[in-house]
Amino acid sequence: MRFTIYGKNMHVSEGLKETLKKKLGKFDRYFGQETEVYATFSKEKNYQMLEVTIPVGKTILRAEVRSEDMVTSIEDVVNKLEGQLRKHKTKLQKRNQDETAKFNLEGIEGVEDDAFQPKVVRTKKFAVKPMNVDEATLQMELLGHDFFVFLNGDTDDVNVVYMRKDGNYGLIEPTF
Repeated sequence: MRFTIYGKNMHVSEGLKETLKKKLGKFDRYFGQETEVYATFSKEKNYQMLEVTIPVGKTILRAEVRSEDMVTSIEDVVNKLEGQLRKHKTKLQKRNQDETAKFNLEGIEGVEDDAFQPKVVRTKKFAVKPMNVDEATLQMELLGHDFFVFLNGDTDDVNVVYMRKDGNYGLIEPTF
């Protein structure tokens, strides 16, 4: 695996880089040498954050952890990535069987091939009326939802407004 390691609001020491590479080295058996691993270390107030992204074909494995020290963050990120691999083993095998990148999931234990496969169990249809972003956020709050799909009256595109973890709102606008 090839590593690209960034530091945001902090300097990343060689020791931290080596610890991360060593801990993520256990994934060598699943990924090929050409697989890129993007890691971002950051510091916010009293927290140390680590975000790791591994794009594999059409799939992206991503884990983000916030803790009080970086070594704990590294261990937690590795555990989250292992959990994702274990949970989605059969899906990833089917999706990546035609990919040129090596993606070997044979060594993952804990998931049987006939594991639960989620499916769409409900479809909801609703009338869409043009509104601006402020009206959409108000409507979302009134409904008590975490997100709201609406037709943006300014751009005539379907947009999604959602509640972020920090209490602010996010807006998803499609580009064609």
